[in-house]
Amino acid sequence: MTLTKIRTAAASSLAAAGLLIALAACSSPAPTQPPTSAPATTAAASSSASEPCAGVKVIVDSGSLKQAAADTSVCVPADAATPASKVLDEAKVKTVGTTQYPTELVCRVNGVPAADLDIKHKGGTYREECKGMPAAFAYWALWVKPASGDWAYAQEGLATLKVSPGESLELLYTVDGAPAAPAA
Repeated sequence: MTLTKIRTAAASSLAAAGLLIALAACSSPAPTQPPTSAPATTAAASSSASEPCAGVKVIVDSGSLKQAAADTSVCVPADAATPASKVLDEAKVKTVGTTQYPTELVCRVNGVPAADLDIKHKGGTYREECKGMPAAFAYWALWVKPASGDWAYAQEGLATLKVSPGESLELLYTVDGAPAAPAA
């Protein structure tokens, strides 16, 4: 594949990712979700991936980066639909956006990837500066899983997405498409 074709494919992927995130940030919540939310109750409780959660299960998986310091799995008490950003706050998960998109995108989760980390990918190495759109080949993906169902890529960003008791919310770091989805 020529360098021009690689650059064109990369630019197309980045544009598509940007459009998807922009559309998700602008969309309204799904009609099946209540229009208002009740606050989640106080502290998040630690849990393992296999334990049931009466509230919202929050999972952070650094995926290909294998940065265990960022990884977590906790159950956040909730009795009604709650903004994903609030659920993450309750779970003590710290997200950082980009300079251009401070609340619409997630650039770092619990400090990962660090600004000085060389992220190895098919094209070489990359360092995330958190200025604009993250690279189309290395980014935090937001996933939602209903109480009984399969993982689905979130259709909204943290600022507008609401999650309900029994659902799971995962931030998964993907490099070159791997992992492609959260573990079962």
